[in-house]
Amino acid sequence: MRKAKLGVVAAGFGLFLSVVPVWAHHSFAAEYDQGKPIKVSGSVSKVEWTNPHARFYVDVKDENGKVTNWNFELGSPNVLIRQGWRRTSLKEGDQVTVEGYLAKDGSNLANARRVTLADGRKVFAGSPESEGGPAK
Repeated sequence: MRKAKLGVVAAGFGLFLSVVPVWAHHSFAAEYDQGKPIKVSGSVSKVEWTNPHARFYVDVKDENGKVTNWNFELGSPNVLIRQGWRRTSLKEGDQVTVEGYLAKDGSNLANARRVTLADGRKVFAGSPESEGGPAK
């Protein structure tokens, strides 16, 4: 009887652990507002290749010279690699123009859709073409 209870507890805990990653991940619509597009230009200050989403940060200067740091979410590193990204696709100091969608909470956070480098090359944000990803 004791072994049966232990088995039930272990199975329940295993089921709980399988659901935890679902809680940690979010949908686009939960965090970002598709009705609030943004386009900014600035200098890349940091790049993070982490799961579930890679991120990069851009220092954007306004007309008065005030710098605001923006946090842009990308697709997962796996998706980015399949679309031609490398860890060196964006580097600190790169000048970029980023198009995306603002976070619903009004913070300096956005979901990146298109990233254009200073020389005109595009590195895409890991989204399907219909959402600003690479044209095939």
